[in-house]
Amino acid sequence: MGDRRYLLSPRDLAGLDVLPELIRNDVASLKIEGRLKSPEYVASITRVYRQAVDRAMASLTNQASTEMTPTADRYELEMSFSRGLYTGWFGGTNNRELVHARFGTKRGVFLGEIGRVDGENVSLRLAAPIKLGDGVVFDAGNPEAREEGGRVYSVDLCGTETILGFGRGDIDFRRVKPGQFLWKTNDPALDRRVRQTYEGDKIRFQRPLTLEVHGHSGTPLTLIANDSEGHIARLTSQLVLTPAENHPLTPERLREQLGRLGGSPFKLDSFHSHLEGDVMLPVSELNRLRREAVAELERQRSQPKRWSSKNEPIKIACSPSSAANTPACEPELILVVRSLAQLEAALHCDGADTLYCEFENPKHYRDAVQAFRADNARREPIAAARRSIWVLPPRIFKPGEEWILKQVRSSEADGYLIRNYDHLAFFTADRKRGDFSLNVANPLTAEYLVAQHGLERVTASYDLNVAQLEALLASAPAAWFDLTLHQHMPMFHMEHCVFCAFLSDGKDYRDCGRPCDSHQVKLRDRVGAELPLKADAGCRNTVFNSRAQTGAEYLDRFLALGARHFRVEFVDESPEEVMRISARYRQLLRGEIRGTDLWREFKFINQLGVTRGQMEATPQVINRKS
Repeated sequence: MGDRRYLLSPRDLAGLDVLPELIRNDVASLKIEGRLKSPEYVASITRVYRQAVDRAMASLTNQASTEMTPTADRYELEMSFSRGLYTGWFGGTNNRELVHARFGTKRGVFLGEIGRVDGENVSLRLAAPIKLGDGVVFDAGNPEAREEGGRVYSVDLCGTETILGFGRGDIDFRRVKPGQFLWKTNDPALDRRVRQTYEGDKIRFQRPLTLEVHGHSGTPLTLIANDSEGHIARLTSQLVLTPAENHPLTPERLREQLGRLGGSPFKLDSFHSHLEGDVMLPVSELNRLRREAVAELERQRSQPKRWSSKNEPIKIACSPSSAANTPACEPELILVVRSLAQLEAALHCDGADTLYCEFENPKHYRDAVQAFRADNARREPIAAARRSIWVLPPRIFKPGEEWILKQVRSSEADGYLIRNYDHLAFFTADRKRGDFSLNVANPLTAEYLVAQHGLERVTASYDLNVAQLEALLASAPAAWFDLTLHQHMPMFHMEHCVFCAFLSDGKDYRDCGRPCDSHQVKLRDRVGAELPLKADAGCRNTVFNSRAQTGAEYLDRFLALGARHFRVEFVDESPEEVMRISARYRQLLRGEIRGTDLWREFKFINQLGVTRGQMEATPQVINRKS
């Protein structure tokens, strides 16, 4: 791998170059994402994109030819936070371009390659401007180690090269070598300019406000303020309106007085006067009404949004499940396998009557179903009738990928696991159950999928811990749910294909040669844990936790609440491991061993629900020929 160690750190998505095309295609809403970023980042990035959108709109309107991504904008984006800017999949899939893998943290603006080191000075040909006070870092190709860096104290020109000087003792120049890259990571002057756009109490954006007044002589004046977002302030004057002798409250005078909203988060948009006759009211009273209307609107806007349903509330069709109202039946062991070799082992596991298959290549589902049918033919009719095999389409579905779903259905399995809402429509006439990716975490979602869409059961969300699973089983029929008792938690699912990017010279499935078909790959983290990586038919990758976790210790509690369907999932276990682990879970469901005995024997993680796992550092790839 050389210096490519950050296999899951993509370049930062920057859509500036494609903004005009997006707008021409009637895109009406743009999202900026910046988790765990600084206030300067938020202010800077928002400003850059706001200006870029305005330029793009002006260009479309005036048919003017303008530079859509000025150098200053790109510089500001890179200085805010950048692992390298890229338009992502807007220009088509290119896995090799998306992730360079050389570093996983901010680098900023590339300044050039060090040409010479002389004492506490370095010389290089600058690829971008530098000035006194800017912060830089020396890139030796080993970012996980402490890197040398500091602030520039002097800038001198020498022919085509620039000599940079630094503070005495700030940098260990024994670690700085010619050929290393230099990056600008901080620009104090830019930071100051950005902070000036949001620091302080100055109101920088005012929302339009509609004002209207009502009243006549002898009654109070009523002021109604509306921000057009559902917030309305209605106030009445403490004094009554009186006949005007000299200066009546004309619409112009009222608009001027009530529209003095400077210093507030509002500006007057429209004003309507419904006063009857020539009346008057002291200016001090008008000012009070204006101030209190603004205060009331601010109060309302600070409250959390309140939502109400226009539909009748969903009523759960069955009463809550419990051991008392659930028919007694033997717990069902469901084995989830991810290869034909695991399937062959599972067919010989005692008591595993239900098999779920999730293969990287759905072409192999037909082979899996045929192997299952052949094995079933050798069994007693009663035992054979009790068994079933189900297959899983890929978790993500995109337009144009119907061929994958057709390939899955052509296996003629007993049923199919629904993994997203597009699958509901495609498999509407088939026998189906719901997978964890439907994220069923409450009884309303379960009722929607089971009662309204005909799913036999749904897999409870992996977000739920033990207490939350118990609450779910107590609030809906337990017969609706598969509970995952054992699994390698899927850490995340990504469009980026590590196989293509690092085990081929291609950019996507059309030219990568499908290395996922001939290689087993694991990602190694900083503590040496090896995390399995799997690809699907759509070339999406899933990273799994290196260690399996189990809820074996909580089985009795689930059984007491009526649960009877339990999933045991495998990822890259050998056929021997599949048989051994399955046998222990069969014993557990029969009450022959305790849950604590099981997880201690295999050293599983004793936990249900999402776990942080071993993904604490960016891993390296291990290439193993299968």
